[in-house]
Amino acid sequence: MAMLSPKFDDLTIGHDFLFKKVMRNPRICKHLLEEVLQAPIAEISYPEIEKTIDVFYDSRGVRLDVIVADEKHTHYNLEMQVKNTTNPKTGQHVLPKRTRYYQAMLDVDALQKGQNFDLLPATYIIFICAFDFFGKGNYIYTFKKRCLETPELEFPDEATIILLNTTGTHGNISPDIKSFFEYVNQHAVTSDFTKEIDKEIFHIKSDQKARLEYMSLETYVQDNRYEAYAEGEAKGLAKGEAQEKFATVKRMLKRGKSSLIEIAEDTDLPLDTIKKIQAEMQTV
Repeated sequence: MAMLSPKFDDLTIGHDFLFKKVMRNPRICKHLLEEVLQAPIAEISYPEIEKTIDVFYDSRGVRLDVIVADEKHTHYNLEMQVKNTTNPKTGQHVLPKRTRYYQAMLDVDALQKGQNFDLLPATYIIFICAFDFFGKGNYIYTFKKRCLETPELEFPDEATIILLNTTGTHGNISPDIKSFFEYVNQHAVTSDFTKEIDKEIFHIKSDQKARLEYMSLETYVQDNRYEAYAEGEAKGLAKGEAQEKFATVKRMLKRGKSSLIEIAEDTDLPLDTIKKIQAEMQTV
């Protein structure tokens, strides 16, 4: 079973919902990009935030946390990654192929039908990782395509992938990026930049609309988790029948007139499953 989602008041910058809300502040987002790239950016805009791109009806969509464009039409995709996730079936880490897929989706979405390939914008996919994927201790890992036979020869496709390692120990980063890493890791406010981020988070958590948005999102996520239960735990039941059972459990739990044991007996579902559904409903 997936881990329970944190309550709204317990969210940190490491949670993608709160991260995208903070990065919606153009001053914070622009400063973060400038400090990472160590280059000035005159202006940024938000083509779309947390955009879901579906290319074909039978292909996998991808939800992007933050997409930003600057005055030169360069596109930046910012992602927060707190766990080094692996595929339980293969044991392989998913981060490398995830960045590859995100790059492909950005490119497909950026080019309109009939446009020439040379109109593709320069892109930066930036993952803020609360772990060291390569174990080298670098604060920053920057990747561009290079020729194996002639390493100094760079392939000019203008696509860059940057992994920020908040647990790093060496490399050339600005004081504000270092303080940002400390904020991600320990919620430590050690600079004017992280003070501004902390203030922004306070305002977000004081916003009732943001709270309701998070609750709606978590309800959607929970419903999807119940569908997973229907497939994995209903033990031979048809999917539609299993989903109806879970809906019945939710209604009975909301009424509060039956014990968990009674609900399990009435629905023919394991008691552990009833407890899981109850725990999910109490997290928001």
